[in-house]
Amino acid sequence: MREEMRSIEDNSTWELVALPTRHRAIGLKWVFKVERDEHGNVIQHKVRLVAKGYVQRAGIDFDEVFAPVARMESMHMLLALAAHERWTVHHMDVKSAFLNGDLKEEVYVSQLPGFVVNDSEQKVLCLRKALYGLRQAPRAWNAKLDASLVSLGFQRSSSEHGIYMRNKGASQLIHGKAD
Repeated sequence: MREEMRSIEDNSTWELVALPTRHRAIGLKWVFKVERDEHGNVIQHKVRLVAKGYVQRAGIDFDEVFAPVARMESMHMLLALAAHERWTVHHMDVKSAFLNGDLKEEVYVSQLPGFVVNDSEQKVLCLRKALYGLRQAPRAWNAKLDASLVSLGFQRSSSEHGIYMRNKGASQLIHGKAD
């Protein structure tokens, strides 16, 4: 848990502030997961800090939540095309992707028991970046990824918003964002 908190704090995810009037703080909780190998042996224990986004209210705590991803049929078509054309295919997973999304809304969360800042027990955490569990986390991550891909010269497909393409001379890159 300490490692997860250190990672979140190193990412400048929040700022300790007094809760403004007419705002409320959302709770946080720990989610634990045990990963096992094919024989049932424990490989590792994982922990993630998650916001209790189920208490968020539309129009108050968030506005938009939609984030496009490519349809599975589109991803299958891209892989079939890549196999037919003998293209190189790379797969990647962005670790803690949602924690990179910048928040536009004002979202406040309570300090966690065991991690409360001394002499600031009445303060809350104002989120700068998204946390897992927030209703707007997928959208915030999508906005960050979209801006990054566009800055690298990719163009989003007009018919499949989870697909991006970039042509450079004779080479072409296609990026598919699946769930």
